[in-house]
Amino acid sequence: MTRIFIHGLEGSSQGFKARLLTGLFPDLICPQFNGAPEERMDRLEEILREKGDISIVGSSLGGLMGALYAMQHPDAIDRLILLAPALPMLDWASYLDQPLAAPVKIYHGIHDDVVPLPQTRELAQKLFSDLEFNEVDDDHRLKKTVRDLDFRKLLS
Repeated sequence: MTRIFIHGLEGSSQGFKARLLTGLFPDLICPQFNGAPEERMDRLEEILREKGDISIVGSSLGGLMGALYAMQHPDAIDRLILLAPALPMLDWASYLDQPLAAPVKIYHGIHDDVVPLPQTRELAQKLFSDLEFNEVDDDHRLKKTVRDLDFRKLLS
């Protein structure tokens, strides 16, 4: 199994979520992403090339990147855990006719003022056929929620 954490636009490979996950999973791939979204996706493609059975944890823009990678490489994906994914930033029209079959769990704060929850939920319901969408009492950073999630269970 390949596990990767993809941080958000203002996050890093040394941020709270990254440190929490690398502490739980020493083999977790936790790269630093910089630059425009296209550059970040190119780097993700390089990192995951020829890997399979991939479990992705993505936060905000990292959630969008993880979802896009999964839609482009569905056979390589084991599961997605998306934290306030910035799904509304992208036009998903070309992917709507083939929803991703891999299990997807999304955690989105009801107080998120960065990524709109209703649009995220609507897109997720169209993109993912095995979806668990969790609306939580938190903001965009999901610090309270992330602390309480059982990542060992979510990623095993």
